Amino acid sequence: MNFQSKLPGVGTTIFTIMSQLATEHKAINLGQGFPDFNPAAALLSEVNRAMQEGHNQYPPMAGIPALRQGISAKTQALYGHYYDPDTEVTVTSGASEALMASILAFVKPGDEVLVIEPFYDLYIPAIQLAGGTPVIVAMLPPTEQTPLYRVDWQHVRDAITPATSMLIINFPHNPTGINLQESDLDWLERIVDETGIMLLSDEVYEHIIFDGQQHQSLARRESIAANAIVISSFGKTYHTTGWKVGYCCAPKHISAEMRKVHQFMVFTVSSPMQVALAHYMKDPKPYMELSDFYQEKRDRLARGLAKTRFVPMPSQGTFFLLADYSAISDLPEAEFARWLTTTHGVGVIPISAFYRQPDAKESNHQLVRFCFAKQDHTLDAALAKLAIV
Repeated sequence: MNFQSKLPGVGTTIFTIMSQLATEHKAINLGQGFPDFNPAAALLSEVNRAMQEGHNQYPPMAGIPALRQGISAKTQALYGHYYDPDTEVTVTSGASEALMASILAFVKPGDEVLVIEPFYDLYIPAIQLAGGTPVIVAMLPPTEQTPLYRVDWQHVRDAITPATSMLIINFPHNPTGINLQESDLDWLERIVDETGIMLLSDEVYEHIIFDGQQHQSLARRESIAANAIVISSFGKTYHTTGWKVGYCCAPKHISAEMRKVHQFMVFTVSSPMQVALAHYMKDPKPYMELSDFYQEKRDRLARGLAKTRFVPMPSQGTFFLLADYSAISDLPEAEFARWLTTTHGVGVIPISAFYRQPDAKESNHQLVRFCFAKQDHTLDAALAKLAIV
């Protein structure tokens, strides 16, 4: 059969490759971003109860009302913006499906979509499947004086053309761990006001923010929220990445179009998980205490790395931390990650994997990403191996 691939540049992801390599070499996997511990026992009990009570058939397409109401109430309480649970909140099969459905709903052949680099690997293929053209705007890389990635919003504004239909942003940011500040929202407000561009905001790490900072959701500004799709994930919040339950909040007319795609991608999302989450999220304590939980793990990893030849960099959010390995090796990032996994038994992800051209010199800054969503003994075992690198 002769056919032409719609995604000729897409192969096996670096996450799969590095996880397989870690498995083959019995390495400790601090690369792929998932916890190595179970969710709360109370949440698991809620799932079992939901199944026993008969919640095992198709739920409503947009999600069960109780869960949508819970999402709406939480968003209003935290960010001050009300989304109508009937028409503006949609439960999705993970944040990935919410992103894909949103892009397919609003990106047409010939449209340009701005993506800030480094970026999560789903964005570019989704844009291409919709027939759009990704336009990459690179962050400013960290320096000794400023050890954080930064967005140059003027460069973002300058990249917008009459063909631009959407800007995709992701904060707290994977992989760099930076957060939006009030000044960033000021810029986004100005950009929306001047251009009317739609914003697609990937906020899956909204509850993992460190050092007393607040998550600057796009829902905080009415003028931005009117043009934005805000996406989050129960997987990141409740340590249930394998459940694949996320959600999407957007104005009614935007949600209606996104739901048209959602309806035919997955139709709806697992009934017992939705029922369980609706009950469990009534108590805000688990997500309100999540930042403190992960900050302890971040600090544990950072303190340990500081005793090695790695140089840990600040992490403002997410469950990722970047480290500079320039004192150890001058290998490109992907080669270094493979060497570290196979030779020293610790799996990491090269930051260059989040660039359009991973092998390019400008994509390699001698940085790797560690995931600290692990049990303490896992982190300590990895640090023991890294101490002799």
